[in-house]
Amino acid sequence: MLTSTDPATEILRTTFGYPAFRGDQEEIIGHVIDGGDALVLMPTGGGKSLCYQIPAIARPGVGVVISPLIALMHDQVTALQTLGVRAGFLNSTQEADERRATEQAALRGELDLLYLAPERLTASSTLDLFDRLQISVFAIDEAHCISRWGHDFRPDYLRLSLLGERWPGVPRIALTATATPATRTEIVERLGLSDARQFVASFDRPNIRYRIEPKQQPLAQLLKLINEEHAGDSGIVYCLSRASTEKTAEALVKHGVNALPYHAGLPAAVRAANQSRFLREEGLVMVATIAFGMGIDKPDVRFVAHLDLPKSVEGYYQETGRAGRDGLPATAWMAYGLADVVQLRQFIETSGGDAQHRRFQGQLLDAMLGLCETAGCRRQMVLGYFAEASGPCGNCDTCLAPPEQWDGTVAAQKLFSTIIRLDRERNQRFGAGQIIDILRGHKTPKVEQWRHHELSTFGIGDELSELQWRAVVRQLLATGLLAVASDHGTLAITEKASGVLRGAEAVQLRQDTVVRAARSDRSSTKGSRKASAVAADLAGDELDLFEALREWRLEVARRESLPAYVIFHDATLAAIAQLKPSTVDELASVSGVGGKKLETYGPGVLDVVSRTLTPQAEPPAGHEFGDRVDQDDLVWVS
Repeated sequence: MLTSTDPATEILRTTFGYPAFRGDQEEIIGHVIDGGDALVLMPTGGGKSLCYQIPAIARPGVGVVISPLIALMHDQVTALQTLGVRAGFLNSTQEADERRATEQAALRGELDLLYLAPERLTASSTLDLFDRLQISVFAIDEAHCISRWGHDFRPDYLRLSLLGERWPGVPRIALTATATPATRTEIVERLGLSDARQFVASFDRPNIRYRIEPKQQPLAQLLKLINEEHAGDSGIVYCLSRASTEKTAEALVKHGVNALPYHAGLPAAVRAANQSRFLREEGLVMVATIAFGMGIDKPDVRFVAHLDLPKSVEGYYQETGRAGRDGLPATAWMAYGLADVVQLRQFIETSGGDAQHRRFQGQLLDAMLGLCETAGCRRQMVLGYFAEASGPCGNCDTCLAPPEQWDGTVAAQKLFSTIIRLDRERNQRFGAGQIIDILRGHKTPKVEQWRHHELSTFGIGDELSELQWRAVVRQLLATGLLAVASDHGTLAITEKASGVLRGAEAVQLRQDTVVRAARSDRSSTKGSRKASAVAADLAGDELDLFEALREWRLEVARRESLPAYVIFHDATLAAIAQLKPSTVDELASVSGVGGKKLETYGPGVLDVVSRTLTPQAEPPAGHEFGDRVDQDDLVWVS
């Protein structure tokens, strides 16, 4: 147990500005400082970074951090430098002179932390540099990237076992926010961490509200979410394809939402510029493929939306975890429909992997579909996927409005019978649309072309609407009673369906709610800026002071070319607004105000507090626009 006079505790307070450790942080940090290896599983926003940053500062030498994203290293290092931590990075974006200067600084003992990508370890110059350095700790961030079955597999992570082999005396700490027991085992084996202590924190993110609704008009549904609940908030919208990413971003802009696209097909300069804007600006929505987000340290993302079904619960949890890193209320929202299920099932069947790979990918999708279709607590199901037991959360859509269920046995039998007749009588297979038209008795040109109106099952399902039938098909696919054939996404029944056809087994289906998307108002989000998650607990002069502090922070961030959250998080500004400090000592007591930030920004904060809370005197006579103003009174905003 670390004491109040321990160097680690002192670093936590004076450098990072936090009064106490959270959860397992204290035990992990003490273990690594003492030279022990560790595997740390901690949810996004749980404070993983401190678990290697503090040991790197406390131990002699430089801490080497393996980080998967070059684009984010600059912001990570900048944030540390703002705290007064001596940090640098080595990557391909630097000129040779910059790299040499960083290497020399490390060799002179002038760095506490050095960031680099795993790909850089293949360079002999890097290994030679490490041989000449006194290394305090090796930190492998986003360690789930080492898993071949993971959603972000990075083959260069497989080489990281050499760290323990070549420098056996240096403690190693591997960290991730998402790892099932199987992924955890693979990380240990591939990194050679069999003797490492494992620290598994709760995966629960109680501040995130999980919501999944049937996909009907996805863009209108997304606009309803943004306009009615998150106007002016920062958010991330995930799409499966590059085309839908750009199309969605354009549509959001058209309807007054400040949005940008991000996917691997964009030029590198555009991706970097868009990511930089997202990190630095408030109220920006990033529409992206899964190429975006790993390692994103923006704390005030208030919502993460999925317009397409993720391939696994692990990927879904990683992506939704980018919301609400500051611990304040956030939303994880998804629109999910039949086409998503068919597309991903077909993708698995036609993928180039072997049978084992396809089977494993199918299991991942089955778990994701189970989460979407459950009538129980979604959070409980997510946590159960990571082998964490819990009760109903009371803060997801199924807890707040439990869905109704209905006996879908007869509907399933009608659907199966139609598929069987098409196959046996006509030697034909079709997708969901044609089968639903047959069931509902619609004489479409395609139905008449194939003479499907002559089938005995034609029109036997007209009691259900098209949306209801699509929900039936979707849920039967999710439960494995239906399958997607590899030829053009046609439907086929599985062996599991035989019991239902015989009437020996019943089928319970979830009653979809009809989502009525609000009509879009193109001007509804323009110019709107708010911090509802924080401001909800503030009132009167506290709220006025909070908004004044945000305006001050924005000016400083622009002047210093920094993301606003690097200066202070919203939660820190809210705490200042509630405390209303009038002295440096009072300000220093606020969580998130470390020594360097107190020195750099303290006078400005105290000035804002004083000016906002003190009634302003009338200006002296004659002091009007055009009179001389002292240059020091001006704040230049670029």
